Amino acid sequence: MWWSAAHLLFLAGVLAFVPVFPGLWRAAGVRGGRGTAVGATALIGLAGAAAVAVQAGIDLVVGFLAADEDAMSELFERVQEVPGVVPLVYTVVPVLFWLGLLALVTLLAAFRRDLMPGWTPPLVLVATVLMAVSLDLLPVGGLCLGLALLPVRRALSGARR
Repeated sequence: MWWSAAHLLFLAGVLAFVPVFPGLWRAAGVRGGRGTAVGATALIGLAGAAAVAVQAGIDLVVGFLAADEDAMSELFERVQEVPGVVPLVYTVVPVLFWLGLLALVTLLAAFRRDLMPGWTPPLVLVATVLMAVSLDLLPVGGLCLGLALLPVRRALSGARR
């Protein structure tokens, strides 16, 4: 039960970033090469978010189907034996979520200081490192991400209008 609850919360958290990437892109309002860099970074982050969401979905399905931990291990092995699944869903592409987010806030801090404070990228980096160190630190990392992105909330609200 806790496995499923934790994965549902994690999935909800990742899905909450789906509007953040294009929202920051639009709110940045930069053109030319800068706009291309911001847009590409937002798309990279979205690709990573999609991979993380698929990973969480697989984890949920395995958790619902498996009777015990041994059965979960067997199901995970079968999923991961499918060619391409490991890099696309578990190793390479999911990292793009974190790298894309860090790169995006860094670009915005450089291009739009009025939109993104300079302390945002270091706080996003701290959050990313905390969550990479231990899954037990996911709530602390999530809090850091929330604090890091709090100043741009108004900008995102204005970009949707």
